[in-house]
Amino acid sequence: MLLKLLAIDGNSIVNRAFYGIKLLTTKDGRYTNAIVGFMNILQKLQAEEQPDSIAIAWDLRAPTFRHKMFDDYKGTRHGMPEELAAQMPVLKELLTALGYHMVAAEGFEADDILGTLAAAAEQHGDTCVIATGDRDALQLVTSATRVLLAGTAMGRSTTTNMDEAAVVEKYGVSPKQLIEVKALMGDASDNIPGVKGVGEKTALTLISKFGSLDGVYANIDDPVIKPAAREKLLRDKEQAYLSHVLAEIVTNAPVPTNPADYCRSKGDPEAASRLLANLEMYNLRDKLGLSSMPVAEEVAPDAAPAELPQVAPQPLPAKLTGSVDIAPVKEGFVLVQGNQVYTAVAEDEAFLALLQDEKVKKRCYDSKAVYLLCADAQNLAFDALLAAYLLNPASRGYDLLQLASQYNAAAAFTCEIEIAPLLTSLFDALAADCEAQGMTKLLEEIEQPLARVLCEMERAGVLVDRQGIVDFGVELRGVIETELAAIYSLVGYEFNVNSPKQLGEALFEKLGLPTQKKTKSGFSTDAETLEALRSHHEVIEHILLYRTYQKLNSTYVEGLLKAISEDGRIHSTFNQTETRTGRISSGEPNLQNIPVRTELGSRLRKYFVAPQGSVLLDADYSQIELRILASISGDKHMIEAFKAGEDIHRATASRIFDVPMEKVSAQLRSRAKAVNFGIVYGIGAFSLAKDTGVSVKEADAFIKHYLEEYSGVHEYMERTVREGKEQGYVTTLYGRRRALPELAASNRNIRALGERLAMNTPIQGTAADIIKLAMIRVANRLREEGLSARLILQVHDELIVEAPIAEADKAAKILGEEMTHAADLAVALPADVARGENWYAAKG
Repeated sequence: MLLKLLAIDGNSIVNRAFYGIKLLTTKDGRYTNAIVGFMNILQKLQAEEQPDSIAIAWDLRAPTFRHKMFDDYKGTRHGMPEELAAQMPVLKELLTALGYHMVAAEGFEADDILGTLAAAAEQHGDTCVIATGDRDALQLVTSATRVLLAGTAMGRSTTTNMDEAAVVEKYGVSPKQLIEVKALMGDASDNIPGVKGVGEKTALTLISKFGSLDGVYANIDDPVIKPAAREKLLRDKEQAYLSHVLAEIVTNAPVPTNPADYCRSKGDPEAASRLLANLEMYNLRDKLGLSSMPVAEEVAPDAAPAELPQVAPQPLPAKLTGSVDIAPVKEGFVLVQGNQVYTAVAEDEAFLALLQDEKVKKRCYDSKAVYLLCADAQNLAFDALLAAYLLNPASRGYDLLQLASQYNAAAAFTCEIEIAPLLTSLFDALAADCEAQGMTKLLEEIEQPLARVLCEMERAGVLVDRQGIVDFGVELRGVIETELAAIYSLVGYEFNVNSPKQLGEALFEKLGLPTQKKTKSGFSTDAETLEALRSHHEVIEHILLYRTYQKLNSTYVEGLLKAISEDGRIHSTFNQTETRTGRISSGEPNLQNIPVRTELGSRLRKYFVAPQGSVLLDADYSQIELRILASISGDKHMIEAFKAGEDIHRATASRIFDVPMEKVSAQLRSRAKAVNFGIVYGIGAFSLAKDTGVSVKEADAFIKHYLEEYSGVHEYMERTVREGKEQGYVTTLYGRRRALPELAASNRNIRALGERLAMNTPIQGTAADIIKLAMIRVANRLREEGLSARLILQVHDELIVEAPIAEADKAAKILGEEMTHAADLAVALPADVARGENWYAAKG
């Protein structure tokens, strides 16, 4: 029977996983990103290839036969980062528990094992698929073996399927001849010397012409070989033949070679479940069907007893007093009071009455969902979902089953009802952790009150002009057709502009524009590439406009039309637990990304309208992040500029370019603005130069002068990074924490990312806290003063209130006052209020 073997280069794939996913840690600080990434890749490979057997090959620490032949083999390789090294034994333990077969051989590399298995599969009449990120494996491609080559294009992970035809098409030589090519050109990553001065292009040309290394030297006097190249080839002939041996993957590693030997075994499901729970990888545990596996007590020091209390749920009585813990289950809700467990459904009168009883203290999971069920719910004193989010904003989810497993690792839950006996202890643990981390006040005074406000906003929705959106779509499609016609005219023929391959052919082959970066399918045509080509041909402007208008039509016009409810309003969902900085996001549809930068895009706001007899009130914070920076850093120059009411960018330009305020040009102000907004994102000279159109040297001088003039900002940047490294996290002015394991990374690039996040998170996170406080204050005061005006929309630092015309003046006053006084900073926090019949008019 024909078998398909999937042979995985473990070292190569785990490296791709480690560097492809930002650092992730468990609550106690153990790194997991490589494990998460590797398992994601493994599952994807299994789903796509459906192999009969899987072998995962690993390198060993011991020297290989290549090291013994050449002392400097791989001598330039850096050691494995500590963050990755710590994950390797855990990953291998998990793979073993899941029944995968891992293979290694002393004296041989993983590549040699892959080569041995591929050759053996072919001899058995089977097929082999090799998964790797190392191009060396391409020499193993045959009619029975192909390579799935992992790579990166345009910042995203890619996988290229390489068979014999693909190798020949890409390199112009056969797979086996790649060994000959490498013998000539060498390999800096493996420190294979090759022939010094001979690069890939020359090597490919020579092997394509003469077939092999032997063929090159047999024809060394051929006129095709230029004198300079001939000299190099003769000089390094011995090195070339050594490199040939070093480059060739062997097929005789001492490992089992029958593909059937690598069929996945049952493994140890209980051990796998235990380990996944320990790693807090609950989603993967669910995907693998291991959630019902019992988990031993030693997983967590504070684990609950393995024997769960057996409590039979009872129907909810007509009246409860005291306090109660509430959580949703598939059948409705479970309520726990002491040792008694009750169940209820949303329609139960007793349950709704309980929710409205202000004398009963209620702790719940997801208070926004409770408010959506019962708008008059009272005394919701604790929200476990929001507490879990504050404690771990980097988590991929806060499913109740996962939280129960995390805090009661000794138990195995298959459904929510089983959580009931441990619900109170779970809520207690989450509350205690919030208190220990200084976030109880943040939870009680910002996040929990906000949940009610967001519920009210979702209920209210925002009225839209359906016909206006339809007409706008018609206009957009006309503009799109005009841009397409211009593109076809300038290129000289019609093609699919949406196809990167066809667009690349049009730009780089037909029009001969200078090529930028390449992807697996040809030349890159991404936004960055096209921006760089703007000055080379007028067609680029039309392509960029075409893409802009097409996205406007598909994402916003068509998307908004689908989202309009029967009441003519769009009821977006506001997400409180999605971002690491504390920012609110929205979905179905996402109203946070309504475009504003182009005139045509900003017109979309015209179709968000006030009902007849009402107006929209719009208030937006002015430069909130810079005002927060001034306050947090205590920088005297920034504070003085804001207090004097100066244009902060003009004031900055005056200082760093040493010119009087009245002589600051628009260009200088623009450059100062780029520095102001970029500095706390850790902007470097290269990026600033790109943003401002100056040389890297000039940009570097701008940054240095800025940090000299604004020494308080400089001190803040150094202090927050230092404290972040000491503590492992940074905080906002309101105590919101963000863990930054990146700061402890041994890899310089990852560590630099952590430093940028450390500088920016307190600013961005504090801005998120302030806008939330403003929302709470505005909504509460409108309610307290008996107005029918209501907060309906939040977009970044902007709030929109819908108010009857008769209440507009009073509501506008409330909106402006409550936003202005939402925070007590070292500088004022102005929020000017405008009004209009639609969002566009109100925005001013």
